Amino acid sequence: MTDFVVIGGGIAGISAAARLSAHGRVTVLEAEDALGYHASGRSAALFEKNYGLPSVIALNHASDAYHQPYLSPRGFMLVGRAGEDEGFEADAATLKCPEISVEEARAIVPILNDRITRAAYHVEAYDIDTDRMIQDFAKQVRSNGGQVLTKAPVTRIRFADGLWTVTAGGQEHQAPTLVNAAGAWADQLAEMAGVSPVGITPFRRSMARIPAPGGHDISGWPIFFGVNETWYAKPDAGSLLVSPAEEHATTPHDAWPDDMVLAEGLDRYSQHVTTEVTRLDASWAGLRSFAPDRTLVLGRDAINPAFVWCAGQGGYGFQTAPAASQLLADLVTGQAPEIDAATVASVSPARFNP
Repeated sequence: MTDFVVIGGGIAGISAAARLSAHGRVTVLEAEDALGYHASGRSAALFEKNYGLPSVIALNHASDAYHQPYLSPRGFMLVGRAGEDEGFEADAATLKCPEISVEEARAIVPILNDRITRAAYHVEAYDIDTDRMIQDFAKQVRSNGGQVLTKAPVTRIRFADGLWTVTAGGQEHQAPTLVNAAGAWADQLAEMAGVSPVGITPFRRSMARIPAPGGHDISGWPIFFGVNETWYAKPDAGSLLVSPAEEHATTPHDAWPDDMVLAEGLDRYSQHVTTEVTRLDASWAGLRSFAPDRTLVLGRDAINPAFVWCAGQGGYGFQTAPAASQLLADLVTGQAPEIDAATVASVSPARFNP
């Protein structure tokens, strides 16, 4: 018997569990062998406060102070070519990314080719130590008397007399409140619990790891993007991560990359740089899950308030987790949220039950 059962051990679930553990005993159930295996383990791990829809940006800004111990400098650069001015200016304005000269851009990322005609740069973008953040939230759960169980796939959920009974990993766990933080599987989990789904759709995004271009020391390079986010590249442990930035709607599964999509994305990246991609060191894919309006879903279900949604994080899970998890705990425990009322309303599950 516990106060809260949280299903899902990615950043969304473990952060929500940590916040709730201050208010009662929490049990986290993760199907995989380790926390953060799926989307959280395949994140670009970037904190850029101005990236996302207005509700996401509000949660980003509210998460800023919590993030500070987990951040290291990275920077953010947008590059555009002839004919992309309208898209470039829209992206730069949305991201509040000041324009710089092409010469300044090449001084920062020397492989940019002579087809680049516009550049914008924002120094206040940071790498996130994602593993440490997940483990610190898990430690908080345990220190408050909760438990974090891996290798515990959920096979059955029942609700009767105000109490959930969840069968997972061959054991039964009971609690009056169930938190659905199952990521790509959030709608499937809701249906298992007898709750109407809200339309969470997982989208595949692929990534390739390539050697440092031209033998450069790329450790100080920023993450750099094409206009309309048709590709991006980010330094990581001496290599360069390049993503086609695709959004391919799919079903919940352990994602893998599509070779053709990777090749097309690497070609788009190559059109902006002077160095040829000659080999891949590794490739993988993850699932970014969105509600129909692409806004997070946080709070009690409108029909069964004993069921709590913590879903639809898309590509913003780590950026928003500190504030999103606190908001969720405030909503569940009846405390006044620190987040503004418009943002609270925009992420509420009630928007799907007008």
